[in-house]
Amino acid sequence: MFQCQAAVFLYAVSPVHLGAGSAVGVIDNPIQRERHTGHACFAGSGIKGALRHGFEALGGDPGLIGRIFGPDSGSSDLHAGAVSFGDAQLVAFPVRSLKNGYVYATCPQALARAQRMLALVGSETGWTVPAVREGECLIANDQLMSGDKLHLEAFEYSAGMSEGLPVLAADLAGRALPADAAYAFFRTKLSQDLVVLSDTDFAYFVQNATLVEPHVRIDEKTGTASDGGLFYTENLPPESLLLAPLLASATRTGRQEDKLDAAEVLVKLKTALDGRLLQLGGDATTGRGLVMLKVVEG
Repeated sequence: MFQCQAAVFLYAVSPVHLGAGSAVGVIDNPIQRERHTGHACFAGSGIKGALRHGFEALGGDPGLIGRIFGPDSGSSDLHAGAVSFGDAQLVAFPVRSLKNGYVYATCPQALARAQRMLALVGSETGWTVPAVREGECLIANDQLMSGDKLHLEAFEYSAGMSEGLPVLAADLAGRALPADAAYAFFRTKLSQDLVVLSDTDFAYFVQNATLVEPHVRIDEKTGTASDGGLFYTENLPPESLLLAPLLASATRTGRQEDKLDAAEVLVKLKTALDGRLLQLGGDATTGRGLVMLKVVEG
């Protein structure tokens, strides 16, 4: 039974490919998505595996890896780990804009789910999640508009100013991004350029505005492109924001000298993870998968 809870924001610094295996569509290597919403997600098992692998590099004590994450595969010392990560849900998605380069797009569904997750770990938000109709959007910054319209990619939206959105966006930016100077620009941009689309319009961008890259498979013998070796890989774009639950229990090794209670486990994790850069998913050697972690407690 898990006694302590927190939430972890994951902010993509580079393209991220957390793969879903092969597909029959145009994209050969798609990213993971929720079945019911189509939103990009990170499986909790993938997050936990990446953290276990990178725990020492992040500054964690290597002697705690087995006690917190569980024993290595094939180990004779069998016991459960003391930490569990849930799937990371999408909160905001970058969309190209005619003004200000890009905006952080979100929707009532994504905001309500983030609010629910934060409430479940004891971090109340006080947000008022707005309602938005299809073809319309809510903004906090009128500098994004051209006339009375907002242009995202090739689409035009009727934009309305929202009184509660600046407060919501500022609170989200403060929770999701580190306080150091390197993220000052992005905290400010998230607080000003958060745009609320309808659930339908947001789902369209999440499905169709990801980063898709062509790759060519090289023949080892000839050093040239293999016949039929062209394939396409999908990535979640940089500046995407997701949120995952983090649950902790007391260590379960059965040895008194290894004993840590749930609060101590959570402190050890937060010390190692908060404000750190983690490599998640595939294509690590090409700079993919860099995410910034921010732990939020109740």
